Amino acid sequence: MQSALAVSRAIDGFLWVMAKIGAWCALLLVLVVTYDVTTRYLGVPKVFGLTSTMLQESEYWLHSFLIVLVVGYAYTRQSHVRIDLIRENLSDRAKYIIEIMGILLALIPYSFLGAWLSWPYVVRSYISGEISKSQTGLTDLWILKSGLIMLFVLIGLAGISQLIKSIVGLAGRLPNDMKATTIGGGH
Repeated sequence: MQSALAVSRAIDGFLWVMAKIGAWCALLLVLVVTYDVTTRYLGVPKVFGLTSTMLQESEYWLHSFLIVLVVGYAYTRQSHVRIDLIRENLSDRAKYIIEIMGILLALIPYSFLGAWLSWPYVVRSYISGEISKSQTGLTDLWILKSGLIMLFVLIGLAGISQLIKSIVGLAGRLPNDMKATTIGGGH
């Protein structure tokens, strides 16, 4: 059980690093929006050949990658949307079983299917050299579209980590400090 938990901790550590990178995307997003709005409304020319369209597109790129990079970590911290009206009154054993079933029947298949179906979409974008529909927009749209694959992979990894912790918890071997981030509670 300890080696399985070591795998879960390693996945959680990786997801934490991805979330930290996502946090930097948030900071960059604030800076880009501030720069774009300030230069536009004060009539200051933009530097480095940037256009408002490029800046606005980079804003949704940064916003997209912010979400992509933090969603897996958020799941491992029980920061996702969950309807707890019935679940909160269940035993820990029932919660672990629900978590395991949800991961096996929904999260992992959904993540696999999403990544698999996104792959051709990204490849087509890369091969065709797809660029922004705007004449002054960003190039290499495949980078943005690859965020779909990253999203599903990170959610899938989070699901595997939670599955491991839930199985260990069901066996009664999960350390108390990991219980709240596995089945909730203790917030």
